[in-house]
Amino acid sequence: MSPQGNGNLSVMPLQEFVLDGFAGGLQTQSLLFALFLALYVVAVLGNLTMIMVITLDASLHSPMYFFLKNLSFVDLCYSSVIYPKALANTVSSSKVITFEGCIIQFFFFSLMGATEAFLLAVMAYDRFIAICSPLHYPITMRPSICARLVLGCYCGGCLNSILQASFTFTLPFCSSNHIDHFFCDVPPLLKLACADTTINDELVMFGVCGLIIVGTILVVLTSYGYITVTILRMRSGGGRHKLFSTCGSHMTAVSLFYGTLFVMYAQPGAVKSMEQGKVVSVFYTLVIPMLNPLIYSLRNKDVKDALWRLDNSWDHT
Repeated sequence: MSPQGNGNLSVMPLQEFVLDGFAGGLQTQSLLFALFLALYVVAVLGNLTMIMVITLDASLHSPMYFFLKNLSFVDLCYSSVIYPKALANTVSSSKVITFEGCIIQFFFFSLMGATEAFLLAVMAYDRFIAICSPLHYPITMRPSICARLVLGCYCGGCLNSILQASFTFTLPFCSSNHIDHFFCDVPPLLKLACADTTINDELVMFGVCGLIIVGTILVVLTSYGYITVTILRMRSGGGRHKLFSTCGSHMTAVSLFYGTLFVMYAQPGAVKSMEQGKVVSVFYTLVIPMLNPLIYSLRNKDVKDALWRLDNSWDHT
């Protein structure tokens, strides 16, 4: 980076970025390619299967599975925004992504991440109404309301991505165009900025992400607090076991997702450890989208029965 006469670093308009990805030689990159490809294929097949089963089986046409289908769609998009490019970069000497491509990837990654956080909160609210106010459930969670809740999740995610992208990509970037990550994310992009990012970007990132994470976690914790009290008051042991099993799937998914997001975005030290950040990013952008269909299918009798019926119907055609 060449200094100008006033002592400041020169700033040039960037046409492209280079995604450095993970360090290592050919053997390491080959192992990463095999790992990413295997996890991505499982994530795609798992989420497509969930979407197909819920769509085709009439017994799953209820609010809970409507939200779960949208969660599978978001997870599918979430991984697909990042990993085709990441896979290509692990086997290519050129790890270039255009400036516009980086903006698009960043926008949809932020959109899907925030949308998933809102969806998990909506799913907790749905279970709260179903268990704590079952008589009001058909009215409170009627199809039009469910559609509005899902639309609100996508709108909230879109607003988050607009704010994050506009604050990040209006920054002046220094002459280095190497992003110390395998996709376009806020922390490594902030490290390339020539301007002071403390107030207008890091606080915005931690403020917006923290608000989304803390706000949705409060909804989840409050909902499941009431659900736990209601379940413990039930006299039927079988009913308690079934409800705990259903809610346990959701709580497992919630814990995994929010735990990794909090480590990466909701505490200021996150941007200072890029190597740790890469590993955490793999977990919430690929491992969790791969695990969610398994969590919800293996721990859910209705989904397993629907898969069995669908398999039988194909065998008889």
